[in-house]
Amino acid sequence: MTTIRTTLATAWRIAVPYFNAEDRWMGRGLLAAVVVIELAAVGLAVLFNRWNNDFYNALQERNYDVFTYQIVYFCVLAAIWIALKVYQLYLNQWLQIRWRKWMTERYLGGWLHDANHYQMQLTGDAADNPDQRIAEDTQLFVERTLALGIGLLNAVVTLASFVVILWGLSNEAPLHLFGQDVPIPGYLVWGALIYAVIGTALTHWIGSPLVDLNFRQQRYEADFRFNLVRVRENAEQIALLRGEPAERGKLSERFGYVAENFMRIMSRTKRLTAFTASYSQASIIFPYILVAPAFFAQKVQLGGMMQTASAFNSVQDSLSFFITAYRTLAEWQSVVQRLDGFERAVESSAAFRAAPGVARVVAPTPGGIALDDLNLTLPSGSPLISADGFKIHDNERTLIAGPSGAGKSTLFRAIAGIWPFGSGSIAIPADATLMMLPQRPYFPVGELRAAIVYPAEANAFSDEKVAEVLREVGLPALAEQLDRHGHWNRTLSLGEQQRLGIARALLHAPQYLFLDEATASLDEPSEAALYRLLDRKLSGTTIVSIGHRSTLEAFHQRDAVLSRTGDGFALQDRLSVPVPEAG
Repeated sequence: MTTIRTTLATAWRIAVPYFNAEDRWMGRGLLAAVVVIELAAVGLAVLFNRWNNDFYNALQERNYDVFTYQIVYFCVLAAIWIALKVYQLYLNQWLQIRWRKWMTERYLGGWLHDANHYQMQLTGDAADNPDQRIAEDTQLFVERTLALGIGLLNAVVTLASFVVILWGLSNEAPLHLFGQDVPIPGYLVWGALIYAVIGTALTHWIGSPLVDLNFRQQRYEADFRFNLVRVRENAEQIALLRGEPAERGKLSERFGYVAENFMRIMSRTKRLTAFTASYSQASIIFPYILVAPAFFAQKVQLGGMMQTASAFNSVQDSLSFFITAYRTLAEWQSVVQRLDGFERAVESSAAFRAAPGVARVVAPTPGGIALDDLNLTLPSGSPLISADGFKIHDNERTLIAGPSGAGKSTLFRAIAGIWPFGSGSIAIPADATLMMLPQRPYFPVGELRAAIVYPAEANAFSDEKVAEVLREVGLPALAEQLDRHGHWNRTLSLGEQQRLGIARALLHAPQYLFLDEATASLDEPSEAALYRLLDRKLSGTTIVSIGHRSTLEAFHQRDAVLSRTGDGFALQDRLSVPVPEAG
């Protein structure tokens, strides 16, 4: 019961925000319409139950006029039933897509807000495969919540409607044993209740492991799919290294988890299905066994017997809702757990970012970026970089060097505001624009135009301007292919991607440009040409570079180095060189 209450409370917390959001009136209206149609369907079920009595009595009495009337009456009820079910399904699906759209936008907003998606990876959060939770679990949550909610409503209303009918029929067709009437008020109701309670208890005993099994299955499926995508994204490197056997082994191992867990689900589902199928078949004949003695003793007519069986099955089905929906409930519970884990991971990331750590503050006056008493650490807490009183001056070119693993890229991440581990402050001038160019730049799949100007809109720059910078960075062939769609991180060499990264910087012209080995895949003459281009085109931009080539010193006025100090590295000035003439 504690688990059930916790799951219901969590599901309520996940579901309610939509019905209080900006789309609340449409959502509430659709939900109300679906509920009203369900209540009308239960009312029709009551009319069908009464029809059973009249129809079968007409057959027993061979009354052709009543028989004909009941056939026509049934057709009218059936037509209304069909119309209700068609529109209930349509409105239900309409509500599903609106609700899912709202949840998807909400989760995307939380996941992609202030680098939460990145920090969730850094902290090793348990919310694995967020893509699956946003894409699949939201769909399953909306679909299963509506199905179970409407099903439960149907069960409750049907139970309330048919218990009264079944209680009355218990008096009309009393329990008849050994030639004697046994006066047990409402014995048919008690029989249905006992039958359902026993079935529910056995169903839960057999099927309870399915909750954890379904949870693990979703995780294993997502992990397998994620690693398939990684192979596709890194196909070139795998092919160059002849790594296909290793990748196949890893993928086979991960699919082995999928298959092994699925076999457990199959085994448990087989037992559950064997019981529920037996239970359902037995429930068909059980009411006839109870009423048959009264029928053969001529205490009740055929119509009364059929009506009793129909009412009994309606009551028993309502009481057995937990049994028939058990597999759906198990899957729904695992979906609720996964969405709850995702929400908590997003909240935890936001709370972690708000906790004391590296403070990225807005400087009251311009003049550069100041690092004061800055101490960056690894997520484990191990010291990494210290910098105190180090300032990146405006309109100055600074080169940062240091051994591999010293944390040069981490320093850039901290300045960008996505590395929260550590203490101290980083003062950024108000309204300053920063751009970080890593060694392997990111380009979204789509038109080349949109990939270059990212993260701006595709039409933020004219085609002439985009084509011009492509020619300037040494990619004239791409200047004529702005409308071409492609996966640019796969189709272009790393050197071409780095040229595109420089083109992006030229278009956006940020106030501060950070180059993290952003030209390392180019030959030295090409690298020198791009730095001269940056100096000529972005003369008002402050540039900070990370690099290992000594040739880069000629393009920077200031030389800083990360030198070993105890357990970490300290950022210090090393030398100054004159900046070369542009040309």
